Amino acid sequence: MSPATLVLLAVAAAVAAPLTAAAAGGASPNGAANDLLPKYGLPKGLIPDSVASYTFDEATGRFEIHLASTCYVHFGSHLVYYETTITGTLSKGAISNLSGVQAKKLFLWVDVTGMVAHPDQGTIEFQAGFISESLSASMFDEVPTCGAGVGAQLRGAAGVIGELGLLPVAQCCLVEFMTGDAFWGHG
Repeated sequence: MSPATLVLLAVAAAVAAPLTAAAAGGASPNGAANDLLPKYGLPKGLIPDSVASYTFDEATGRFEIHLASTCYVHFGSHLVYYETTITGTLSKGAISNLSGVQAKKLFLWVDVTGMVAHPDQGTIEFQAGFISESLSASMFDEVPTCGAGVGAQLRGAAGVIGELGLLPVAQCCLVEFMTGDAFWGHG
């Protein structure tokens, strides 16, 4: 083969590979994960707009979503945190075995472990272990913008201490205290 033919074949293979992977349930480009949800009876706005890639196995329903970065999203008065990797099992009208999503309840962050659509009631039920809360499905009609600064608040022990006002310390300084950066001179 001539060098020009080899270059054309290499370019064609490079362009076709991502398309073939997506069709086979492999890594897919931004946005496709959101478009998959309505096919299973769920609103597309359950996943933020920063999807970098995802994999989905149609046979088992298992998925793995990779976001560009961690983020916080407000759904009305509800604050939700997304880790960079979200996994779970997708079935008709439900997501189970969910990991990588947390919701703020009072001053605590709880893991969201599942979601169930109730189309007859127009709600989505969010499960966190043995407790659940239903919200209007219309809150998730639009894909939310994901951002680190959207109500970004400390999670874990530092967040609880800060919110309860147990220490009269600004959040910036509390982070330094909790991570040890103030003591070790890390920037």
